[in-house]
Amino acid sequence: MNYTQLDTFSNWTKDEKDQFTVSIIKGLVIDGVRKANSGHPGGPMSLSDFSYILYSEYLIFDSNNPDWHSRDRLVLSVGHTCMLLYTLLYLSDILTMKDLKNFRQLHSRTPGHPEIITPGVDANTGPLGQGVGMATGMALAERMLSVESSNNRKQYTYVLVGDGDLQEPIALGTAMLAGHWKLSQLIMFYDKNDIQIAGETSRCNSTNYAELFKSMNWDVQEIDGHNHEAIRKAIENAQASPLPSIIIGNTTIAKGSATLENTSQSHGAPFSPEEIIGTKQNLGLPENESFYCPPEVKEHFQRNFQSIKDLIANASKSMNNHAFDIATELKKIELVDFDPNEVIATRKAFGMSLDKFSSHIPTIVGGSADLDGSNCTTNFANTYGDFSSSNLKGRNIPFGVREFPMGAIMNGISLYGGLFPFGGTFLVFSDYVRSAIRLSAIQKLHVMYEFTHDSIFVGEDGPTHQPVEHTMSLRLIPDLLVFRPADAIETHFCFETIMENNTNPSAILLTRQKLPVSTLDKTIIKNGVKKGAYTVLDSNNPDLVIFTTGSELHLSLSIAKEINRNIKIVNIPCWELFEQQSKEYKDKILTSNCRKRISIEAGTTLGWEKFVGQNGLKIGIDDFGFSAPGIDVAMQFNFTKESIKSKIEEYLND
Repeated sequence: MNYTQLDTFSNWTKDEKDQFTVSIIKGLVIDGVRKANSGHPGGPMSLSDFSYILYSEYLIFDSNNPDWHSRDRLVLSVGHTCMLLYTLLYLSDILTMKDLKNFRQLHSRTPGHPEIITPGVDANTGPLGQGVGMATGMALAERMLSVESSNNRKQYTYVLVGDGDLQEPIALGTAMLAGHWKLSQLIMFYDKNDIQIAGETSRCNSTNYAELFKSMNWDVQEIDGHNHEAIRKAIENAQASPLPSIIIGNTTIAKGSATLENTSQSHGAPFSPEEIIGTKQNLGLPENESFYCPPEVKEHFQRNFQSIKDLIANASKSMNNHAFDIATELKKIELVDFDPNEVIATRKAFGMSLDKFSSHIPTIVGGSADLDGSNCTTNFANTYGDFSSSNLKGRNIPFGVREFPMGAIMNGISLYGGLFPFGGTFLVFSDYVRSAIRLSAIQKLHVMYEFTHDSIFVGEDGPTHQPVEHTMSLRLIPDLLVFRPADAIETHFCFETIMENNTNPSAILLTRQKLPVSTLDKTIIKNGVKKGAYTVLDSNNPDLVIFTTGSELHLSLSIAKEINRNIKIVNIPCWELFEQQSKEYKDKILTSNCRKRISIEAGTTLGWEKFVGQNGLKIGIDDFGFSAPGIDVAMQFNFTKESIKSKIEEYLND
């Protein structure tokens, strides 16, 4: 059937209406990409059949309230095919035709890869593979929260992936966990068209994904990804499975195009005008009309929407509100009773703080990447138990040695809502999880990355485990709050501040070595942490200002005692919060009229000129470490009290 027969649309068979609707979707996709003069038409065309059936017949969502919490989630991991998603949202009356025509334009609701600023988009995707991690996090959050929920309707998380997604190791690392946890309401559709940017996937891949996913404890189905009846049966089988499901859909990229079917040329460039004309002739669309979508098609697409609205209304009546007020509970939490005579590693103080906050706030969930003891999350795990398919109440998430999947899963948990996730590993391994941290920041998610062993004082494990550039590299990520507490008390207040700030992700960097507990007034420390920086040692007319953070605060204080000068010491536990303060407060802290300025931090010095200026003295570590006891490594770098004191005195006398 084609557009010339539209006056008889009501008499068409359902299959004819379905096939024509898919053609309309493809037409809107190629027109949107052509108008933007950039984008990806081929993938959406191979994915259209499954996506159409899913959206119009199975996906439970509220077109009037796309953020309805009990909706099914859909993560387009193959994010470059987003013109397809926007078309489906248009057919759902969530987006408009104007939105489709503004594809990839500045400040439009249809950006070049999906972003959660667009109603109906459940996750920012595009960096391939991460959508699998976020979808797994959503499915995990749903299982965790289901224990306390009165909602009897099964909620599903669907994730649409392509060949490139499954080539990214994060997808398989996450899939191992999903299978291990038996996240039965996670359903993946693999658009297996065997084409990527550079050509056929056979050039770089011969994996048997059916056998691979079976070995990871997934339910596996292989179908013709363009056969609507096969798609329906596969979705229903997946919904009934006790395991997470992958539907491997064998498809043809650019299905229905004039000359570009099964070619890599269709992947990432607009069709030529001639190709569009030929393709629309193939699809039964008016060849000279752009963005063609008759009302009959939209009405057919929404044929099941009223029954879904009735389901939503009934579900809403039976649901209880389990929202937890973190802000109110935080006011009840008292400072951990740290022994002022004890020297305590900030990683240990973190574990003690985690125990305190978790006992008051049941929505805190998370775990470590197989470093429970090193990250001091063991007591949390023992207290609340591991999450598993047989223990949905478990709050500890045993991620295994999977830093990147850990971060993506944390993002998915936060996107789902209702829980606050944390994940721990060594600071040096923040490189493994960095791309997930970046998506945490772009989406402004309330998650916490716990990074221990924060400097060369790791010692014997050597340069592969001694972070040097990592602290500063994390500070480069926009909208990420990076905390480096100087002692146990600061660690507690950093934790509190992280819990209070629900519009940013945070990283907290912690020591392996033991540090003295501060004797400063606790209110000064608390207020200082919340403002990002504060004066620890003051002077009305200082000869020198020392800027420092973390474990180097105590080093700076001990040096200042032995130098007969007026010295001011500024501790900066969080650069980003300090930047948010008033000009008056920043001027007071920075003391710009003092010419002699020094920074001390056991990491790369690049960046500290922000505080000390181009003529200041930056003391740090600008090379990889050594395998030796921490103090010996420090001596090798002349990063000891005596050496730094000598450098400061020389600088002052210059």
